[in-house]
Amino acid sequence: MPIDTPPARNVFGEPLVPCSFEPLTGYFRDGCCKTDENDVGTHVVCAVMSEAFLDFSRSMGNDLITPRPEWRFPGLRAGDQWCLCANRWQQAYAAGVAPAVVLESTNHSVLSIIDLAVLRRFHSGSHSEE
Repeated sequence: MPIDTPPARNVFGEPLVPCSFEPLTGYFRDGCCKTDENDVGTHVVCAVMSEAFLDFSRSMGNDLITPRPEWRFPGLRAGDQWCLCANRWQQAYAAGVAPAVVLESTNHSVLSIIDLAVLRRFHSGSHSEE
């Protein structure tokens, strides 16, 4: 008999809203910023990509622009929503290039790393319907 797992929660304690199906994101590639103990990158921030952030990420050694089909990764461009690693978002914040955040789609576990007040300042204010 399967054990029911509680639904993933967002930073408001509500059910997690999907981040993106196009491109398909999430550690589990299910469109949501869900996580578990195997997700060493903590892909929990639903971020709206900007050119400044994508350039920053590439300069830090993580090229999110170039497609990598072998990893089912389409490559990202400005405006795409993506489940981003909490630590990368925090690095971008410190560098002044943090992307906007969709709070309804950002996993509550991020709150152990980034303060909600900081995230609120980057709230995109809209969630693209997929």
